[in-house]
Amino acid sequence: MWNIFLYAVIPYLAVAIAVLGGIWRYKTDRFSYTSQSSQFLESRALFWGSVSWHYGILMILGAHLVALVIWDPWAQLVSNPTRLYTLEAIGLAFSILAIVGVTILLLRRLFVRRVTSVTSRMDWTLLIVLVTQVILGIWIALGYRWGSEWYTATAVPWLHSLFKLNPKVEYMASLPTVVQIHTVLGFAIVALFPFTRLVHIVTFPVTYLWRSYQVVVWNRRPQH
Repeated sequence: MWNIFLYAVIPYLAVAIAVLGGIWRYKTDRFSYTSQSSQFLESRALFWGSVSWHYGILMILGAHLVALVIWDPWAQLVSNPTRLYTLEAIGLAFSILAIVGVTILLLRRLFVRRVTSVTSRMDWTLLIVLVTQVILGIWIALGYRWGSEWYTATAVPWLHSLFKLNPKVEYMASLPTVVQIHTVLGFAIVALFPFTRLVHIVTFPVTYLWRSYQVVVWNRRPQH
């Protein structure tokens, strides 16, 4: 029963909260659909933290997604020990880059007073969850090696079963506890998504594609 709740109920619940919460926020407070940048308050730490975090986490998420979408070619790719070791090393490097970046962002909000003053409780919650999630990912990479290989035989079939509306919880039930926590926390982030700054990811100025060109007139007097 516990496994059913964790791996068959929570994933759908998290997605439902993300979709409905995102629609609710857009309908009630669409002007908050932004990253609410605090760059004007302090830029240097933001640059190093943001760049490290984004490059690191996007590469890690990209690898997870590629293995999920093209699992057979991925399995063939990592079947060669040399390629497997290389991918594991690259993944670990990007994980470390991500944890360095998110730690800088967390410290920035802790110790830069001007930034702390505009940081909400949800910002703190999100940062703590993200730090925890990345630490768990590094723990798995170091303690349960060759995740690039066993991921396609465990988590991928389970995720596919979720898409088919026929959850196969047995794939996750046999995995180590740290992997299970990492997985559930991932769906917790999905549920938090519409209530945090992450929501700006889904916004794109589509109307820019067909709007008229904007004419900018320089109104400052030239210096002689």
